[in-house]
Amino acid sequence: MPPLETADDPCDLSLAEALSTTAARADRCVFFFDFDGTLAPIQDDPDAVQLAPGVLGAITDLAARVKRVSLVSARPVDFLRSRFPGVPLTLHGLYGLESQYGAGETVTYPPALPYADVIAELARRAERELPDDVLVEYKRLSVALHYRSAPELRDTVHAWAQEQAGRHGLREQEGRMVIELKPSVQRDKGSVVAEEIEGFSCAWYFGDDLGDLAAFRALADRRTTHPDFLGVRVAVRNPETGAEVAAAADLHLEGPSAVPPFLQKAVTAL
Repeated sequence: MPPLETADDPCDLSLAEALSTTAARADRCVFFFDFDGTLAPIQDDPDAVQLAPGVLGAITDLAARVKRVSLVSARPVDFLRSRFPGVPLTLHGLYGLESQYGAGETVTYPPALPYADVIAELARRAERELPDDVLVEYKRLSVALHYRSAPELRDTVHAWAQEQAGRHGLREQEGRMVIELKPSVQRDKGSVVAEEIEGFSCAWYFGDDLGDLAAFRALADRRTTHPDFLGVRVAVRNPETGAEVAAAADLHLEGPSAVPPFLQKAVTAL
């Protein structure tokens, strides 16, 4: 049977077959979504980002038909919750350094806590030392340095981030016109997905950026060790870092606006 799309390790089902298999396993299936660039168009101001039209309704409908819907994002949990009020979701913010399960309290990944003071100080230093056109987004356990409004500053921002990462033992996470400094702990989108799919026989992951590749690998690894597991990797195309993500995906969608109609098709199949 033909794969969904070309990938290094493609899902061996057609789209219709993948949806049919998902419907048969709905009570053992989890859908994962990145946020920025996947469910919402990228904006110069991160605080101004809103869901693409139709996303809220599509995610709400999907959550009523499968066992779990999870967001795995660089955003804080509180921000994610503000965009999906009342929707029963599992939220993993800051690449999994924060998590909220259902209506429970937000919990922090304990090994990341000792880095909080260093991150806060770096955010203050970034504001002082980097050019004014660099937007510094402080997120308690990480700091994102956005240069979307001044792409020519990429090398300056990356050099500063690399120096600070080496000095303070932090990790760098590159993304779309942004580099993020975060704790050097064994926690990323891949480890979050690998943990959460235990006990499930079906998972889909929708992502658009380099940080989502770890999640794609987690699904591929699960398929290798559990041949009956259905893992589908969906790339939401972007013109900046999208080529590498698309190459690793089973299925491609043309931007956040294409996600709601695809999910409605999935909901109908379910």
